[in-house]
Amino acid sequence: MDEKTTSRVPAIRVRPLNAAPVRADGSYVLYWMIAARRTRWNFALDHAVELARELDRPLIVLEALRVSYRWASARFHRFVIDGMADNAKAFEGTGVLYHPYVEPEAGAGEGLLERLARDACAVVTDDYPAFFLPRMIAAAGEKLPVRLEAVDSNGILPMRATDKVFARAYDFRRYLQRELAPHLAKLPRRDPLRTKLRPRKRLPQGIAQRWPRASDELLAGDERELEALPIDHRVPPVPCHGGERTGRSMLREFQDRWAESYGEDRNCPDSDGASGLSAHLHFGHVSAHEVLQSLAEREGWSPDCVTDIRSGKRSGWWNMSAAAESFLDQLVTWRELGFNFCAHRDDYDRYESLPEWSRATLEKHASDPRPHVYSLEQFECAETHDDLWNAAQNQLRIEGRIHNYLRMLWGKKILHWSESPREALEIMIELNNKYALDGRDPNSYSGIFWVLGRNDRAWGPEREVFGKIRYMTSANTRRKLRIDRYIDQYRDAPSVSVSSKTNSRVR
Repeated sequence: MDEKTTSRVPAIRVRPLNAAPVRADGSYVLYWMIAARRTRWNFALDHAVELARELDRPLIVLEALRVSYRWASARFHRFVIDGMADNAKAFEGTGVLYHPYVEPEAGAGEGLLERLARDACAVVTDDYPAFFLPRMIAAAGEKLPVRLEAVDSNGILPMRATDKVFARAYDFRRYLQRELAPHLAKLPRRDPLRTKLRPRKRLPQGIAQRWPRASDELLAGDERELEALPIDHRVPPVPCHGGERTGRSMLREFQDRWAESYGEDRNCPDSDGASGLSAHLHFGHVSAHEVLQSLAEREGWSPDCVTDIRSGKRSGWWNMSAAAESFLDQLVTWRELGFNFCAHRDDYDRYESLPEWSRATLEKHASDPRPHVYSLEQFECAETHDDLWNAAQNQLRIEGRIHNYLRMLWGKKILHWSESPREALEIMIELNNKYALDGRDPNSYSGIFWVLGRNDRAWGPEREVFGKIRYMTSANTRRKLRIDRYIDQYRDAPSVSVSSKTNSRVR
């Protein structure tokens, strides 16, 4: 892929959120960084830089972190703040004024965006289709007196390249095989900060005093600074650091060891051959474009190499190695299938969004006797009869992730051991979004709802509890995969203070 093909941000990726004008007499352009939390390979940053150059104005970047969002915890705050530290270093010496703001108490950050927007020519933000972010930017569009534009830097296919919601990965893959090629050559800039902009050294008067920049100690990882924040400290940080530098390092490490074994080892818990990039993709510390570009350079590949086939098959159309194509099916097909759904369905996280066939079969079997029934608290504390399931839950609690294959089994058994399909869904969402670093993500919701039939088909024979939903068991998993070392590693975990009733939809 040749970076010389890069041009202005494609119009299809830019979405106005209000009809207010761009004010040529404003003092600066403001980029409100909320999802693509990185300084490279970022269409939103590209768009903000372009506006600043056209208007001959400085660029201010606001990256803010609230304390009152649902599931706010030390785990997620630490990961995001790691990224802020990387961004602060990347913006040094560029002339761009970067303001990382961590809210010290609920509501303290109110008014910051509006105050910065008051003197801005325009405001640019990230277009992200899940969690509270769509509602937040829509509300901002109504409030701000200046132009607010959201830029999609989520994936290789722009979210609004199609209005269609795809029922299966096979159908989406066929669409990609037909329509993706023109988008492969339209890349974000590798390093937009090389562009010379008019510098700005200070925020408008009074802003830094009322909404001070995150302290150097907090950015550097001081535990006492983090502990002072009013967030859930029962969910502690994980050993893996967040941020652009760690994400890029993990990408290099993965590619150094993946070439011959990814397709074989990805589903084996004892080998753990997965990329480990999911959390960094979720928080925007790594770009899907950067991952694809890195792979292309390794494989000696360009967009012209794509084979003109439209069969919907997983392999053969990228014209890369088998391991690379297996990885790209996860990165592009499955990941972006989730973004497609969330971008076009407001009910993406509700039971009613399931396909009609799956709701019908689940409701038919909703009153079937369960072999075991566990509460949210028992699931959360890994107190089931199944040591493999318990190991997966313990990995989630300790590391903020579950091995790819076992995440599917984890969900299937929650369905099997819950009082109803609706309660199973609520338990999966609660545990995943509370503990998983990549929770609250379109791709994460795809995995949860796949357990209940989304993006899948009816399977036979019809079974109790599952009906025609795809069935999985721990016994079959043990027969198929090397699992003993994994169970030994995650057999035990520290005790946990379970979800309070006020923080859970499960009753």
